Amino acid sequence: MPAGTKADPWQLTTAPGTSRYTMYRDEQADPPALICQVGSTTLKYHLRAIEDLHTWLAAQADWVDLGAADEKKPAAPGTVEEWGRSPDNPVGGWYGLRNGYRGRFGMYLPPLLEALGLAELTHQARNNQIRAIT
Repeated sequence: MPAGTKADPWQLTTAPGTSRYTMYRDEQADPPALICQVGSTTLKYHLRAIEDLHTWLAAQADWVDLGAADEKKPAAPGTVEEWGRSPDNPVGGWYGLRNGYRGRFGMYLPPLLEALGLAELTHQARNNQIRAIT
């Protein structure tokens, strides 16, 4: 398993298997961040999203829709994407740190949780779901 550092990033694939991307931890950033590189686009999320999302998924105790959407589109109710933007989550809003690129939380975080052994993820062409491994 890669170390999840800039020199040794996690190599990931979206749930449907259509896109490859990398992620790594930047613990020196303020706040500490997950850096997601998708082609030439860089997205940034709160590093604490890994633990916070796992905790939330465990509390759901069932499969949850991913609901990936970019920042300018509304997130479907009850999805990972909606939770990643909710004022009721532990960061009080968006887990995305780069304005204009704060969305797609439901696209890029779930495969990381699966790779880390924290969750199960479906791998259909559409409408994928995730549930915590506890």
